[in-house]
Amino acid sequence: MTDLVSPAGTGAGADRPPVALRVRGALRRALPAVLVYAAVRALGIAVLAVWGYVAGKSPHQLLSARWDSLWYSRIAEDGYGYTLHLPGGKVHSDLAFFPLLPWLERGLSAVFPLSAADAGLVVSAVSSLLAAWAVFLIGERLYGRRAGVALVALWAALPVGIVQSMAYSESLFTALAAWSLYAVLTGRWLWAGSFAALAGLTRPVGAAVVLAVWLGVLTALRRGQRGEPRHGARQEPRGRRELPRMLLGAALAPLGWLAYFVWVGVRTGSPTGYLDVQGGWGNGFDGGLAFGSFVAQRLFGPAWAAGLGLLVGVGLVLWLYAACVRQRQPLPLLGYAGAVLLLALTAKGYFGSKPRLMMPAFPLLLPLAVALGRARPVRAVLTVSVVVLVSAVYGAFWLHGSGPP
Repeated sequence: MTDLVSPAGTGAGADRPPVALRVRGALRRALPAVLVYAAVRALGIAVLAVWGYVAGKSPHQLLSARWDSLWYSRIAEDGYGYTLHLPGGKVHSDLAFFPLLPWLERGLSAVFPLSAADAGLVVSAVSSLLAAWAVFLIGERLYGRRAGVALVALWAALPVGIVQSMAYSESLFTALAAWSLYAVLTGRWLWAGSFAALAGLTRPVGAAVVLAVWLGVLTALRRGQRGEPRHGARQEPRGRRELPRMLLGAALAPLGWLAYFVWVGVRTGSPTGYLDVQGGWGNGFDGGLAFGSFVAQRLFGPAWAAGLGLLVGVGLVLWLYAACVRQRQPLPLLGYAGAVLLLALTAKGYFGSKPRLMMPAFPLLLPLAVALGRARPVRAVLTVSVVVLVSAVYGAFWLHGSGPP
């Protein structure tokens, strides 16, 4: 299998094609999956547009200028410093939002005739395509081409997949996380650390990408001591010069995440400044007690059906993670997906956002993608088509609701 970049420290340089050709080859392999992704998301936007026309709401506004999108565009236009005081003692500070997306929005709107909100849509659109590319490469590398295409289709057709088309940071984060994970799987330690650092400037869950890089380094060191090949890699020698790259990649990985935490701490005058900001929003981590109470209130109240649905949803997610473990996915993928789930399920705050917070955990879909890849083409296409249609309708319904996704 041809990698995007050939393994570090191996092979003769004269035998390797130029970087541009390798990148072109990787994109050519991924093109069908990226086109499938684009078609799924285009259908979701089309259904949203029809729903919006009937409801008298602007799809453009729903995607670019509501909820978190407003906070990102305000930071892009005016910088940090906006605080909203609400009844009940809650204090919403824009310091809760990591800076990479608003930086990109500001840069694009300075170069092109775009508002910050529209620049956010452009960033999400491009990032989601780059994410689909990397997600395909991971699925293809581990389980084959058909599984890679199925993985991209399933990720695009998540019930909350419409967020991938919004001026939110999920698409940008998933793209950086997926490319970091792919770099880990292929032994590109400097790229892995660099993408992880950028992911750490995008969302708090960037810590999960840091964990994946560190687990990848530890796994590679153990395999190197035993003389074993990397998962999915050819039997090729590992030179000692790879160790400095591993250590440097591991050192780079947490820099973005740490830099923003330190900056907020300095700005607020408290070492726990970012945690205090999140507390003002009613967010934080309590081991899942608040979420468990939220589910119990519905399960034993008039909205028992909603509580039962939540239990089934959490059970399905945990079952998928167990399937990933049984599938013996590489440890960096298991660590990354597990950390994303843990942070989402143990956080307090607005519980309607939990499906969105879990969306970057695309490795959870690998067991389903492998099953689809092994199914008959007609059955696989019909199954995915039904999922895509349900996702498109649900996404439009969800985005027309009263609360933020």
